Amino acid sequence: MNIRIGKSTLRGNIKVISSKSDAHRLLIAAALADQPTRIMVEGWSNDIEATKNCLEALGCRIKRDNGMVEVTPLWAAQTKDAVLDCGESGSTLRFLLPIVAALGKHAIMEGQGRLPERPVGVLLEELRSHGCLVKENSLPLEMSGGITGGVYTLPGNISSQFITGLLFALPLLSEKSEIRLTTQTESKGYVDMTLETLRAFGIEIEQQDWGFSVRGGQTYHSPLEISAEGDWSGAAFWVVAGGAGGDITCTGLRKDSCQGDKEIVNLMERFGAKVAWQENEVQVSAGNLSGITIDASQIPDLVPVLCSAATVAQGKTVIYNAGRLRMKESDRLKAMAEGLQRLGVKVTEQEESIIIEGGSDMPSNEVILDSYDDHRIVMALAIAAAALGVEAVIERAEAVSKSYPTFFAEFIRLGGAADVF
Repeated sequence: MNIRIGKSTLRGNIKVISSKSDAHRLLIAAALADQPTRIMVEGWSNDIEATKNCLEALGCRIKRDNGMVEVTPLWAAQTKDAVLDCGESGSTLRFLLPIVAALGKHAIMEGQGRLPERPVGVLLEELRSHGCLVKENSLPLEMSGGITGGVYTLPGNISSQFITGLLFALPLLSEKSEIRLTTQTESKGYVDMTLETLRAFGIEIEQQDWGFSVRGGQTYHSPLEISAEGDWSGAAFWVVAGGAGGDITCTGLRKDSCQGDKEIVNLMERFGAKVAWQENEVQVSAGNLSGITIDASQIPDLVPVLCSAATVAQGKTVIYNAGRLRMKESDRLKAMAEGLQRLGVKVTEQEESIIIEGGSDMPSNEVILDSYDDHRIVMALAIAAAALGVEAVIERAEAVSKSYPTFFAEFIRLGGAADVF
């Protein structure tokens, strides 16, 4: 579908959806637990559905009733062979690869969109060196045999998802293991989220200067009921919309969350937006925004919407350490540079960074924006077009279903001008 965006100011209150990052982790931990777990998940998305489907292929029973998800662990009906379709979800693929290996399953891992192009080679090398048989180096992958404990060595700056997958899998092995990181961890907040989930299910991980020490032979103990926390990644679009000229209060968020994307509030304050906190909500309203310099190494998913914020900030905004965005659902630096340029914004795209001059040389006609089938590009361009007041059509806007299917319904409810055609 295509969406036509018009000039509009977003105002009001919004209860954010559950974090899909947290939902992935809770579903997986529940699948490995000693008894069923009920998980409260507000909202659902294609990525979460991919994890659900893969866990069911491994033998789980998962029932959804409105916002409640009941997970019966995979031990109840183990399968010897499984086909796991990860959809377009990098989290699903990278989390489950080590788990499938630890379980000793014969499995075929499949994926859609750009997922087969996204890197997994380093993780596969470690799994192979510990006993897993993997015939290919990219999707579809056929896996068989198990893995043994020992020392797993990974760079920390490729994907935190590799670390998360091993943290889930290694406690299941009989032997002690170590995850040794050869570089500083990027997106560290996502690893912290994993450790928090593991603690909730009774798994003990020792953090070391060099990485993690993992005792073998552990059991995932179900907390019986648990809730996925509010999504800071999704809330970021509303936080920026509020600071870029509106006034929005986001509820259902943890100020002490491990999610790295909660940094969006501090960044909008640095831009000059007005921020007011209450217990589980944050209000962000318009201020006199000025360009800033941002290190994206720990917050790669925020880069598209930070580009949107930069378009209405006076002066220059520089976002660096962002090269990993070229291997997401799209080349996000290229996609945002192209989209913002069509909106009349001056943008310089570099290999590891993007530089944006605030303001727009207003196009005389409606502009067409390519979403590249990327959910975060769709949402970021919608926020930018509305804030700049440029009439724009975003193609293939249904990509939002990957993480936030109700995004445009909320956009309109908050006063945004958006028409589907």
